[in-house]
Amino acid sequence: MPMRFATKLVACGLALAASATGARAKAEQQEPLSLQGAWVMDSAYEIRADGTRVTNYGEHPMGLLMVDADGRYSLQIFRIGRPKFASGDKTLGRPEEFREAVLGSSTHFGRVKVDPANHRLTFDIEAASYPNWEGKQQVRDFAYEGGLLTYQVPASASGNGTIAYSICRKVSEGR
Repeated sequence: MPMRFATKLVACGLALAASATGARAKAEQQEPLSLQGAWVMDSAYEIRADGTRVTNYGEHPMGLLMVDADGRYSLQIFRIGRPKFASGDKTLGRPEEFREAVLGSSTHFGRVKVDPANHRLTFDIEAASYPNWEGKQQVRDFAYEGGLLTYQVPASASGNGTIAYSICRKVSEGR
């Protein structure tokens, strides 16, 4: 008798967990995505024009996207382990130190809008560490599932046919 009770209890627990997961997924589909708040980078990768997969910022870079109630955003991505400048002086860096500092980071800010019907984010970039993006608008396809926001930077933005994918998760309040 106790074994059958334990089996029923486990089955009940599994059913409740499945129901909660299904309800959460359904709520994510019904509620429009709100970007407001802080998002941390979970992972990032790129697909080159030839189909190869690379991780220019590392598989799990440090990154932060912050969006306020008016849609103003600030985004930073940094490759972990970028070498420090040997001189300790930013103005005296060697060419390879400057190269690693620039290629190992990406930052920009401006305004962002969400188009939930078409699963698109529109970034109006005011300033960027890559000057070619300044004053430009970029439309990025996105998916929001399981608490993860995945968006792709279009090949046209890279200038070399590479499509970049960024995966972020919202920071819980109080963390």
